[in-house]
Amino acid sequence: MSISPTHIGVISAGAWGTALAVLANRAGSRVTLYSSNPQVRASIKGKRTNDTYLPGIFLDPNIAVTDQLSQACACDMIILAIPSQHMRSTCIAISDQLAANVPLVIATKGIERGSLAMMSEVVSAILPQNPLAVLSGPNFAAEAARGLPTATTIACQDERLAGQILYGIGGKYFRPYHTDDIIGTQVGGAVKNVIAIACGIAMGRGFGENARSAIITRGIAEMTRLCLFKGGRQETLMGLSGIGDLMLTCCSETSRNTSLGLELGQRKQPAKAILEARQKRLAEGVTTADSVTELARKIGISMPICTAVRDILYEEKEIDEAIQHLLERPFVTETLQTSF
Repeated sequence: MSISPTHIGVISAGAWGTALAVLANRAGSRVTLYSSNPQVRASIKGKRTNDTYLPGIFLDPNIAVTDQLSQACACDMIILAIPSQHMRSTCIAISDQLAANVPLVIATKGIERGSLAMMSEVVSAILPQNPLAVLSGPNFAAEAARGLPTATTIACQDERLAGQILYGIGGKYFRPYHTDDIIGTQVGGAVKNVIAIACGIAMGRGFGENARSAIITRGIAEMTRLCLFKGGRQETLMGLSGIGDLMLTCCSETSRNTSLGLELGQRKQPAKAILEARQKRLAEGVTTADSVTELARKIGISMPICTAVRDILYEEKEIDEAIQHLLERPFVTETLQTSF
């Protein structure tokens, strides 16, 4: 395989998948974009825009769009940009169509319900022969697709493969940085979505910037505990895929997770009604809140902010009660082993 992949398949034409297709095309790669949504395919083929998920962004005619997984799999490299809870079923669907030497780039942030597995663990269990990398960072899809300066992390233990990915999608304004810490990169990308919901709730309740700063900082502590337990490195969380992604998501109402939290905090509707209204574009942190809290309970680490978010979303716990519970926790020394 050449240093720059000539053909990249992107599975899922959501906002981020579409943006990555645009970026790969801009980097000089040939791109095939898979979508199971007929409206999305019609929009891209007819108007060269994805009006459903990434409106206003032009898709070059050289970006092919298909409803055939086999066509997306017949590429030099595959980017998996599907929602985390559909990762396993998608990998099963492509398992008999994919050559063992085709690299897979996971561009999905989350933890699987039930198995409580990271995305790399899900993919490796089904496609163990395929080289694996993870793409994660402070990346709003629309900004990256518009060509605004953006940096991201490519986590991969094979430096040669990392180079192929860097040259396959990177460019002057989209700057990938390499790490070999696949676990730490994924923990940062998953947990930050839950912390962002907590930040949004605090904003919605009018708690001020001090509270948001405390949530972000103690959120990093929760993220670090999980990272270290899973075998990741603390320094990874000080980079783009950790604190970088956390700051972007928690400090912008553009984030689906923060905006969800804001809506919850304003208490205009019950949590159940808000989640039902957002079904088509549900924030990834909703499912991750459930899975990461269960994982923390199972392995015995303290993640009180994530637990509070989970209780609000799934147990219909009153927001003020959840906040009061956090505020009544004992005073402790500030270390990675202590809690908010």
